Amino acid sequence: MAEFGKVAVLLGGVSAEREVSLKSGAGVLAALQRQGVDAQAFDPAERSLGELAGFDRVFVMLHGRGGEDGTIQGALELMGIPYTGSGVMASAVGMDKWRTKLLWQAVGLPVPDFVMLDASSDFAAVERRLGLPLFVKPASEGSSIGVSKVREPGALAAAFGEAVTHDRLVIAEQGILGGEYTVAILGDEALPIIRIVPATDFYDYEAKYLRDDTKYLCPCGLPEAREAELRAQALEAFRALGCRGWGRVDFLMDEAGKAYFLEVNTSPGMTDHSLVPMAARVAGISYDALVLRVLEHATLG
Repeated sequence: MAEFGKVAVLLGGVSAEREVSLKSGAGVLAALQRQGVDAQAFDPAERSLGELAGFDRVFVMLHGRGGEDGTIQGALELMGIPYTGSGVMASAVGMDKWRTKLLWQAVGLPVPDFVMLDASSDFAAVERRLGLPLFVKPASEGSSIGVSKVREPGALAAAFGEAVTHDRLVIAEQGILGGEYTVAILGDEALPIIRIVPATDFYDYEAKYLRDDTKYLCPCGLPEAREAELRAQALEAFRALGCRGWGRVDFLMDEAGKAYFLEVNTSPGMTDHSLVPMAARVAGISYDALVLRVLEHATLG
């Protein structure tokens, strides 16, 4: 695999998702090395970015702030080193759930009703508008960190207090309870949809990374024509933000079967619990082949 040159796998970092990133990066690194790629682990929490000089490509396996929000992408652009995943703008917008929703609304894609919260918000009025249950989220965290499900009247203020410790921007979002789905994107292709059925109350950090009783259904159970339509919409949502290379688009479905787009992930997990490798397997793409496909899309600009 000499055509790839010397490849740095960025992993770890300083975000709240560091532990997940270390697992994802270790999987990617092993897959590259198995296939003869000259790949090395690189943790920007422990090494200066200047040490990336001399690498030919970078496989970005950082999650969350500092790795998925456009900052590392900007550094790599300045250094002239091609990297995997989305560019500066798409990474920054995709990390911000609020601005992602605003852009999707602007192009006509459905999103759950939402309200931005601050300390002066009329929490009771927000509960009445959105209905219960509703979800409260930091706008720029991933892996469900800081997310709460508000079930009882009067509980929104406490959920806001938890979320605001993670991010100054906090969203209250209508609960859409008919099912949670995700669409992996690889290049210009939307892979088979996965339906996520957590054993916990919702798809929280524990359900994503620690439990073995979360169910992942792929095929997802939707009629073939409906799945094709939603895969096309997910690709539209991905492109509307300027995303490229690979990623994941999450959506919810209500009891009537209407889909609502939730968020994009521009640096998805690659652990043994992760969704993109799962969808790729159903599409006939092995983990190792997936890693190479992602690396092939490394670019600048």
